[in-house]
Amino acid sequence: MTHRRFRILIAACGIAGIAMLITSFSINAGPPRNATTAQLVAFGHQNFTAIVWGAWLQAVGTVLTVVFALGIVCLAGAANRYAGVLTLFGGVILTMVSLVEIVFYFGALFPDPSTMVLISPAFGHATQHLYFIVAAPALFLPLGAVILGTRVLPKALGYLALLLGAAFAAAGIVSLTSLIVPDGVTALAAVQTLWWLAAAIAVIVQKEKNPLDENAAVV
Repeated sequence: MTHRRFRILIAACGIAGIAMLITSFSINAGPPRNATTAQLVAFGHQNFTAIVWGAWLQAVGTVLTVVFALGIVCLAGAANRYAGVLTLFGGVILTMVSLVEIVFYFGALFPDPSTMVLISPAFGHATQHLYFIVAAPALFLPLGAVILGTRVLPKALGYLALLLGAAFAAAGIVSLTSLIVPDGVTALAAVQTLWWLAAAIAVIVQKEKNPLDENAAVV
């Protein structure tokens, strides 16, 4: 596969992944807080389709976004560098945190035993803390270092990635004393979508630094 085709492919993964995540969170907003057991059961029945499709979109969207991040590492020739390896490690952490959260989406749909509709949302909120504490910083910080250490993307995106990673880590600390991540903190997760979209567009429009490598095989 040529560099150009590879760039288009991974950019498509990034754009599709973010589109899936945005759609997931818009159709699967979750039950009202402080809902009773009966209300949670009713919510699961009424919103069954939205919940399962939202879970699917989040799972696939997360994977595609991480695939895009690793594609940037590959384009940068940083797969064997420490920052590149850390990006891979961060992608694994972020994916696992997202998938664990999705497990609790499905768990909340089981009406028997009745405690499932109470336990699953609680564990889901607990898992969300991990996204801010470690998952997002573990991906954005080394990815930013990869971008700054190469010419694969504009330096501004590298600095913004570092800023996002630090902001997520700070938000994780700020929300430690809240059992449920505050809405103001979760809003930060929405901001990152702009970074992924900008990075995907930049991957497509960015010209190869060496034109002779335009048709060179990548994978």
